[in-house]
Amino acid sequence: MNYRVQPSAQVDDSAEIGTGSSVWDLAQIREDARLGEGCVIGRGAYVGSGVRMGDNCKLQNYALVYEPAELGDGVFIGPAVVLTNDHNPRSVDPEGKQKRGGDWDAVGVKIADGASIGARSVCVAPVRIGRWAMVAAGAVVTRDVPDFALVVGVPARQVGWVGRAGVRLTEREPGVWECPETGGLYDEKDGTLTERAA
Repeated sequence: MNYRVQPSAQVDDSAEIGTGSSVWDLAQIREDARLGEGCVIGRGAYVGSGVRMGDNCKLQNYALVYEPAELGDGVFIGPAVVLTNDHNPRSVDPEGKQKRGGDWDAVGVKIADGASIGARSVCVAPVRIGRWAMVAAGAVVTRDVPDFALVVGVPARQVGWVGRAGVRLTEREPGVWECPETGGLYDEKDGTLTERAA
């Protein structure tokens, strides 16, 4: 075994865990989930059936990632984050009969490479979080988040841009943004931010 699983964690036999990954106490990895290399699954975190995670992802303590979520490489999920999977949640059907797994269609949250989801935030499926975007702690995301966007609040709204370093970008001139940490430049056009080639 080329990964680490604490004795109190539950990992289904059909789950795939990448090389160098760690699954900590009381975490649960459900059937057919697939974790890439170098992932860290914190205490009490939940990874639903068939969830796909890229390499070097971090799920902090008590994060809940419900199927059919898809996480790219280098995604950060903060403590107690919830990625939902039911657009119209109900415990029972209109006749009062308890719903089972096949009684509804799961919808997923998709998170692109490098994005970060802050502590106790909720992403209400179906939504897509763009590359290197940042969702502030406690936000409730109800619509797609563009690449490099910084979103805050309930419901989440965009308040700026962040670069790969996770630092808020400053506007150098109209349509040109700069990372104060790395000096990297980004161009904004029609509400879309793109990186300049190094």
